[in-house]
Amino acid sequence: MSMQTGRRVGVAFVGMGGAVATTAIAGIEMIKSGSNRLDGLPLAGVSVQGMTDYKDLVFGGWDLNGDDLASAATGHGVLTQQDIENGAQVLKGITPWPAVGSAKFCKNIDGGNRIVAKDHRETVSIIANDLKRFRQESNLDEVVVINLASTERWPDLSAAVLNSTEAFEKGLDTDDESISPAMLYAYAAIKSGVPYGNFTPSVAADIPALLNLAKEMGVPVAGKDGKTGQTMMKTVLAPALKARALHVDGWFSTNILGNRDGLALNDPNSLQSKINTKGTVLDSILGYPVEDHLVHIHYYRPRGDDKEAWDNIDVTGFMGQRMQIKVNFLCKDSILAAPLVIEIARVLDLAKQRGDGGAQEQLSSFFKAPMVKNGAGPVHDFGKQQKMLLDWLGTN
Repeated sequence: MSMQTGRRVGVAFVGMGGAVATTAIAGIEMIKSGSNRLDGLPLAGVSVQGMTDYKDLVFGGWDLNGDDLASAATGHGVLTQQDIENGAQVLKGITPWPAVGSAKFCKNIDGGNRIVAKDHRETVSIIANDLKRFRQESNLDEVVVINLASTERWPDLSAAVLNSTEAFEKGLDTDDESISPAMLYAYAAIKSGVPYGNFTPSVAADIPALLNLAKEMGVPVAGKDGKTGQTMMKTVLAPALKARALHVDGWFSTNILGNRDGLALNDPNSLQSKINTKGTVLDSILGYPVEDHLVHIHYYRPRGDDKEAWDNIDVTGFMGQRMQIKVNFLCKDSILAAPLVIEIARVLDLAKQRGDGGAQEQLSSFFKAPMVKNGAGPVHDFGKQQKMLLDWLGTN
């Protein structure tokens, strides 16, 4: 566990009623009530001065579904009723705050628990007030916002409003259609001095308008798109294939999943956002384009949160001999994602304490499309990413 600080840190989830958020909250509540199961928490064995203890995390957040978290968690099927009774009863008493909804940006997900506001500017002030109220009512030393909402469609990145802070501010006043819900949350957090992490493939704090604002205000931001299963395996295997000079001729990846993430990705526009973040890692690691790199994601309801990721890798070795590698990862999506979300929040809080604003590259190992400070391409190699994190934490 980390060194005791006694600092209370609030984690405000966008998409609080989703499978990942409810799993994260239940897991931490079970630790608070005496469970010593720290499996899956990558930094549980790392001792760093100033890093908040798991037991000092407090949760709040927004969701379009207003159900209490115990009902939401039961519906996702990740946690059993016994899990909820066994230390996570607190979920019964937590209901999400009204959230921003937009059918234009996320077609398949909606709900009745919506923020009612006349325009973007009023929406932002409601989100900022939620953060302020959360800080005061829960007696928090710091708040961190983590985006776990359903994937939005890809915006027009060339739109002027997304490319300068000044244009973005004007866009808020004119209710500009290029500004997505994810961007409204990111802006409200950054303007409130609250660190922001984006675990989704949606475009948010990584637009120049908001990245520059975060730098200017010294607010840590990180993202995007949590690297949990198939892509994590890719970024472990590809460096090994490169080191052995085995040429990757093709890499076929397919996924089936049936949770709310899968339902959101059933919309072709949201699916494209996901494929945009999953598709870039191989060429970057190997140093050459893999022409036949195919990535497929299918919504398959019977699986629920139990995702299956299947990879076929065709390689050429010595004397032009062809070989194949098969990987079949049957994973529980939220069980892999929830602990990463917790660690991202703890590291973002530590970055704020250290006065380290802007993009937090040391968190690259947690993301498929990591944000970087200097405009150079991100590092995707998992081993190198892990070293970056441990060096930044000061444990190496």
